Amino acid sequence: MAEEKHVHHMLEPAEDPLPVPILRDDGTREPEETLEKQAAGYAAEEDLENQRPDLHHVRSHVSTHDSPVIHQNEHHEHGDEIYDRFSPRRKIAMVCVLSFCSFLAPISSTSILAAAPEVVASFDTTGAIFNISNAMYMIFMGLSPLFWGPIAQTYGRKWPLVIAAVTFTAFSAGSAAAPTLPAYFVFRMLTAFQGTTFLSVGATVIGDIYRPVERGTAYGWFLSGTLIGPALGPFVGGIIVTYTSWRDIFWLQTALAAASSIAVVFLVPETIHHARKADLAGLPRKEQARKLWSWINPWRVIVLFRYPNLLIAGVASSSLVWNMYSLLTPIRYVLNPRFGLTTPLQSGLFYVAPGCGYLVGTFFGGRWADHVVKKYIKKRGHRVPEDRLRSCIVAMGVVLPACMIIYGWSIEKEVGGIPLPVIVMFIQGVAQLFCFPSLNTYCLDVSQKRSSEVVAGNYVIRYVFAAAGSAACLPVIERIGVGWFSTISAAFLVAAAVATWFTAEYGGAWREAIDKGKSEEQ
Repeated sequence: MAEEKHVHHMLEPAEDPLPVPILRDDGTREPEETLEKQAAGYAAEEDLENQRPDLHHVRSHVSTHDSPVIHQNEHHEHGDEIYDRFSPRRKIAMVCVLSFCSFLAPISSTSILAAAPEVVASFDTTGAIFNISNAMYMIFMGLSPLFWGPIAQTYGRKWPLVIAAVTFTAFSAGSAAAPTLPAYFVFRMLTAFQGTTFLSVGATVIGDIYRPVERGTAYGWFLSGTLIGPALGPFVGGIIVTYTSWRDIFWLQTALAAASSIAVVFLVPETIHHARKADLAGLPRKEQARKLWSWINPWRVIVLFRYPNLLIAGVASSSLVWNMYSLLTPIRYVLNPRFGLTTPLQSGLFYVAPGCGYLVGTFFGGRWADHVVKKYIKKRGHRVPEDRLRSCIVAMGVVLPACMIIYGWSIEKEVGGIPLPVIVMFIQGVAQLFCFPSLNTYCLDVSQKRSSEVVAGNYVIRYVFAAAGSAACLPVIERIGVGWFSTISAAFLVAAAVATWFTAEYGGAWREAIDKGKSEEQ
């Protein structure tokens, strides 16, 4: 009966407050009075768990993962019916909209790079100050999930996405029309703060609508926007700044953001399984305020890093983002003198290589992650969230470091001509899509109940490293050279891969030990 109560709690619907009938072992239904008593106790249980999350893998969604796989699909688990609320076509439409939205904030982070000298001239500043504006953009991308993650877990996914889309549009227009350098800084930071909502909340929507064994594929398509954007941005920016003003980069961004606002309003429904705001009904105002603050407090996101498996997943994602931005940010400064390029458009073409790699990787990376999960389900007889991490270890620990070392030293020693860096940048793009779906989807698998906050924490740490990479890459390259800088980035990736392997092997035991300590304290 205790297991039935747990399953009932995890299946509590977002919009229908009535208890869901539970079948006893003999086929009869629980009396409605019993169900009402159970429902009355759920709010109290939720309050006890607010400050310290339970990440035991049986709560990664509504099933117990140690149960045998049953029903018509060999990978179907008890409780998976909650993912059948939307038709496959509706899910695909939602993923397409969210992927387009997730394209906007990252492309804004790099599209202006191709116009760096022009922006510097317009505001009569220096390249170092311009790079600080890009680093601040990344920092605010990292701060945003601390706010929007808990909000989305409390009020649902729909309206945070709508608010973010509308305000992102307004702040993009402000960036385009900025009359002074301080105004440019402010609008850029506000744009970053709102744009990251698409990434963190959009990722949570994927976890709301897809079964664990399907999420990797869906996540691969969603991530295509977040990764193609940074690579395509400088190419598009290079074309625009070659023929017109750098301000038109932001006007184009404004138009795209307006289209995303319309798409989110009409094509993305509410997907959350249970919004916490429903638990406030009938409580005194003072108690409502207390609970609400405990739910939306940004500390809820930070405290999740007490789980070493989540911290390692965040650092591993950060190594990938550090690698991506430290590669893309200095291209115009590094490759232009190496190959004698003279226009923004010429250097912008180099960004096409990793962008094509990200696009190709979209077709394979997520599917590979799901394949590995299914393979280990057959081997074990049940699903363990950490098995998903095994799908990214080779790409992160071998392929990406090798690409970075070849890229850096071929530029440093002037060997291989143009084809060699282009080829390794393409391979690196493909390899990144074999890593991100595994790491991001693992965060959803390990804590469906607090998925929005777990994903938010992952984005916080990764964009802190992205800001560091964007700000540090050019000064460090000027001091030690692109070869040694690429070697440092490769070492970071290898260390992250080793830590990810340890998480795949021992992450389940880590979670159980912390959850046991939590239970003893309570």
